[in-house]
Order: sequence, then structure tokens, then C-alpha cells
Amino acid sequence: MARVVESKKACTVNPLKMSQPLGASLAFLGLDACMPVMHGSQGCTSFGLVLLVRHFKEAIPLQTTAMNEVTTILGGYENIEAALLNIRKRAAPKLIAICSTGLTETKGDDVVGFLNLARQKHPELADTEIVYVSTPDYVGAFEDGFKHAITGIVNSLVKPLPPVQDQVTLLPGCHLSPGDIDELREIIEAFGLKAIVLPDLSGSLDGHIPPDWRGTTLGGTSLEQIRAAGASSWTIGVGEQTREGAEALQAISGAPFEIFERLTGLEANDRLLMRLSQHSGRPVPAKYRRQRSQLLDAMLDGHFYTGGMTVAIGAEPDLLLAIGALLHEMGAELRCCISTTQSASHALLPAETVLLGDLEDLEQGAKDCDLIVTHAHGRQAAQRLGKPLLRMGFPVFDRIGNAHRVQVGYRGTMNLIFEIANLMIEQIPHHHEGDWPLTPEARRAAMSRNAASPSLPPNPLAAASA
Repeated sequence: MARVVESKKACTVNPLKMSQPLGASLAFLGLDACMPVMHGSQGCTSFGLVLLVRHFKEAIPLQTTAMNEVTTILGGYENIEAALLNIRKRAAPKLIAICSTGLTETKGDDVVGFLNLARQKHPELADTEIVYVSTPDYVGAFEDGFKHAITGIVNSLVKPLPPVQDQVTLLPGCHLSPGDIDELREIIEAFGLKAIVLPDLSGSLDGHIPPDWRGTTLGGTSLEQIRAAGASSWTIGVGEQTREGAEALQAISGAPFEIFERLTGLEANDRLLMRLSQHSGRPVPAKYRRQRSQLLDAMLDGHFYTGGMTVAIGAEPDLLLAIGALLHEMGAELRCCISTTQSASHALLPAETVLLGDLEDLEQGAKDCDLIVTHAHGRQAAQRLGKPLLRMGFPVFDRIGNAHRVQVGYRGTMNLIFEIANLMIEQIPHHHEGDWPLTPEARRAAMSRNAASPSLPPNPLAAASA
């Protein structure tokens, strides 16, 4: 169990964490025909938009209420009203999802009241669902915003329905990529179950080229699927951040839930497959038995390069647990762990201390480590220290293919082990001919021989064969 320590520095240097509104916006991007909106200034939205576009390399629909100095003081009702009407007219989304920012939270805007008043004044908004989530960016972090967005979606849109035994709801954490979600859906469906993923980034941000252009999200969880989640017989949450949403879903539908703190590693995936087998009444498919055997072999091969190494990790809590626990199982020591926000996941981390800090703290703690694990903003620190960097989390803007990276399940865990081991193999020093200098006697003997016979010596094998 790790002891959590909060940084007491006067200011953050090179921030590690991303904001709550950005995490909530990512969750909303996993809903089909949705338009996420940040209630705040244009700069807040622009900054988040840049990070999302650079990470996913896709066009991102994200709007703003464009608050300024005057509207911030007088209140943002007119801005919200104008945003709702303009978005409905130009993009015609089925769902408008609004998240607050530090600016409007500090002012204390009554956004729920604003939305009720806008619906009364404009009956044309009746055909558009509106979800609001409070996500002040001066507290919490990226993971918190994603968590609150899931809960807000469930409480606003899910209704109780007669249970369907072969339907389950999957609540993925923000640390899972679209590729991870695809992998988990495939695993669930292999047991004859139907999965409703909420939110489903694999449908909207999986790097596909759409047949037509829309101003809203293209793919993801539809409104019909969100409502149908009320009929699921079981809820699977991946990451401690999904517990709040799973509890809200249980309060509405009565469906039991189980939280898998991570699905990167051997034991965690064993537990998932056994629970799916029990729930469906079907045996574990042969291909996953084969993948488990392959993972065991990968762990055996990889531990020669990971055993005994020291690691510095900076990540959101659930990602920190997923990567840190796997490295610990592979024989590594978690010497420096930096996180962004309070979480129950920290209690499960196999490390002495978790510091809620920034990338400056990570750089200081990584001086004696063999590997640094964090997002792309840690590349300068890794370069200064001359350490290898494993890019994990959000954002990773200096690599492509982030949407297709798979790090869950047996196969994803195996891929991650290979990635880490190969990164460490590159650090192994290779010897060259100058590393074994000849003695003075050997040099004199070689020089005298060359002087006596300047041509190349005859090939003894060729002479023997003749």
C-alpha cells in the first residue's frame, strides 16, 4: 500500500495533470452525434482542442460559450442560450454535453437553472438532449472530469428497463485507448454477451475516415444504447474512476457491478475471463487460453530485461496502477511515482510513496532510475537526464497510432511487455573493437609481421582444401 504525499511547492513547474473539463470532454467525444461544449472562455476550449487533435490526429468537435470579462461578471445565461441555439441550428446534434470551467465555477453560474430557462423559452430545443457536468479545473484532474462525465450521462439519460440477461454495460476509464475498448468488447462478445460501452471512443476516435461530414461526433455510444444500459444485467468498470458511474447505474437499474482496478497483467485478466464465464455460463474460449500461454512466455522472455530495473512513473491514478503493477510483477522497482489526484487506486500500488506533484518532481526523482514512464510532456526531462522514455497517457502528440495502441487483455499486456523490454534492450551497451586494446607486445608483433609480409596472409582453409 503506497503512502500518498501532497506536494507543498508554491507553484507547479511543468504540469503533469490535465484539467477536469478536458477529461469530461473526452468522455463526451465517445457519444454518437454529440457536441461537447466548455462553458468558459475561448482560450480554455482552444487549449484542450489542441491537445485532443495532436493526440488523436483527428478532427475534434468541441465548442465554447465564449465567455469574456463582461459576461463573466454579469452571468453566462445569454452565452449558453446562444450556444445552444447556434449548435442546434448548424450541427443538429442529438446530444449537447456541457462541462463547466474554473472561470464560470468561480463566478458561480447556475447552469442547471440556465438550461431549464432556455428550454422554456425555446421549445425547438425539445428534440435535443442536454447533459451538464460540473468540472472546475482548479481542483481534481483529467481522470476526475472523465469520472463525473460518466456519472452525469448515466443520471441524465439512463432509465430503468426490464433486465436482459445477455447484455452487459462496460464503463472504460480514460486511460483506455479506442484499441483497448475494441479488445474488451471482443472479449465480452466471445462469451455470447452483448456489450454497451459507455462512453465508446472506439467508435468515434478510432482513426477512421467517415463517408460523410458532420459537425458532431462520428460514432460512439448512441442515445438508444445509453438508454438501453438500464436493461443490462451486469456492469463492468475498468479503473477505480468508473465506480461512481457504476453505482449510479446500479441505483437506476439495480444491476450489480464489478470494478476491475486494471486489466493489464495476468491475474486481472484471469479474473475477468472467469467472471465472464460464470455470468454467461460458457467456458473460456480456446483462443484466450492460447493467449494466456503466450503472455506467460512473453513474461518469461521479458523479465531478463525488466528484472531489477528502477522506474519513475508520472500518470493519472488508474494508469499509474496499471503500468506500475505490471512492472512490479516483471521484477522492476517503482522508485518514483508521481500522480495527479487523490484516488483509491493508490492504495493498491506496489510502491512506498505516491507524490501528487508535477513533472519537475518526476525529473528529480528519476535521476537514479533506468526508465521514465509518462506522457509526451516528459520528453525534455528524459532527454536532459539521458533516460529512455516510455510514452504513456494523455497527451502523446509526438507519436502516431495512439488510438490503436492495445495494452489490456492477454494480448495487450504481451504487447506492452515487448515494448518495454525492447526499449531496455536499446540501452544495453555494445562493445567495439577499441574496447579491448592490444598490449604493447602484441602491437609490436603485429607491426613486424605486417612489415615482413605486406600482402594478406593466405587462407589456410583454401590451402587445406587444395
